[in-house]
Amino acid sequence: MKPLLTMLSVVALIGVAACDSPQEEAVENAYENQADALENQAEALEEQADNMTGAAAEATENMADAMEDKADAVREAGEEAAEKVEDSM
Repeated sequence: MKPLLTMLSVVALIGVAACDSPQEEAVENAYENQADALENQAEALEEQADNMTGAAAEATENMADAMEDKADAVREAGEEAAEKVEDSM
């Protein structure tokens, strides 16, 4: 399910990126790269949790969930920052 959502997000960003200024796109890309790194870390944690049991697995899953939430927040912040760049032009 995640690869499908990621692919849809990329397609949506490509459509939106066509309208963005280079500065706006650079800002959004920087935040997007940070969010992608967080999601990759979360995925690695989820894989580790698959090999654990009990409380350790649950704690690791919770850490992965928190990282995914942070990735979402970073993406949102990136969109807001890009909008500010657009508004300043």
